[in-house]
Amino acid sequence: MEQNLDFNRKKRVVVKIGSSSLNYEETGNLNFTKLEQLVRELCDLRNRGVDVCLVSSGAIAVGKQALGLCERPKDISVKQACAAVGQAKLMMIYQKLFGEYNQAAGQILMTKNTMVNPVSRGNAKNTFEELFRLGAIPIVNENDTVSTYEMQFGDNDTLSAIVSSLVGADLLILLSDIDGLFTDDPHTNPDAELIKVVEKMDSSIYGMAKSSTGSDMGTGGMATKITAAKISTLSGADMVIANGKDVHILHHIFDGSFIGTTFLADKKESFHIADFILETLG
Repeated sequence: MEQNLDFNRKKRVVVKIGSSSLNYEETGNLNFTKLEQLVRELCDLRNRGVDVCLVSSGAIAVGKQALGLCERPKDISVKQACAAVGQAKLMMIYQKLFGEYNQAAGQILMTKNTMVNPVSRGNAKNTFEELFRLGAIPIVNENDTVSTYEMQFGDNDTLSAIVSSLVGADLLILLSDIDGLFTDDPHTNPDAELIKVVEKMDSSIYGMAKSSTGSDMGTGGMATKITAAKISTLSGADMVIANGKDVHILHHIFDGSFIGTTFLADKKESFHIADFILETLG
C-alpha cells in the first residue's frame, strides 16, 4: 500500500478486534489459534515500545457457548447473563495467553456514563495512564452485564474510538471482516474499489456508510466504522480498517505493507468526546 505515513513513529495504539474475527463462523466458538497469534502480535508491538490497548469483542459469544445456547441471544437479560459468564472466561483466556509472554494485562469495563461523567472519565483516564506506565495492556469492553442502555446501541467500533480519544492514542486499528472502505458494498458489487486513504471526512465518505455487516456474530457494520473514523480523526489519531482474517496484518501495518483503508488524523481542538457522546449517541 502506498502512503506517506510512518506507522513506526506511533507511540500509542488501540486495536479493536470483532467477534467475527475471533470466532469460527461455523460454530461461533473461539478460534484459539487466532487468539494466540493476536496476543503474540500485541506483545511484539509492546516490545517495540508502543503503548497497546485492546478492545475485544467476544464475551457474549463465549458466554453463549459456556451456557449451552445454540443461537446468539436477543433478549437483553439473556445477553447480560452470557456477558457475565463470558467476560470472566474471556479474560481468563487472555491472561493465560499474555502470561506466556510475561506480559501483564488488565481488564477495563466501560459504560457510556464512564465517559459522560467528568469524574468517572478522569478516573478511567488515570487508570489507563497508570497501566501504560506500568507496561500493562488494557483489555477493554463495554460493561454489558449492567448496561442495558449501552447494549441497545453499543458496538466496539465506536467504543474503541472513544477509548482512543480518551487515552490520546495516535493510531486506532479496526480489525474487521472486510479489507477496508469500498466505493460500494463489495459483497454485492464486484466492481467496488478499495479506498486506500481518506484524507478528509466529508459527505461523500459519510454516504458510503452501510449499516449491514457480513457476519451475524457482531453488531457493527460500516456505519459504525465511519463513526469511529470521525471520532478518532477529530481527536488526532489516524485510523486503519483492515481485515482481521489474518491478525499478522498488525505487524504489516507497522511495516507499511498492508491492504486496508487509512483515515488521516484531522485534530480539532473544539472536539470534545463527552459532548459528542451526548449529542450523537444519545
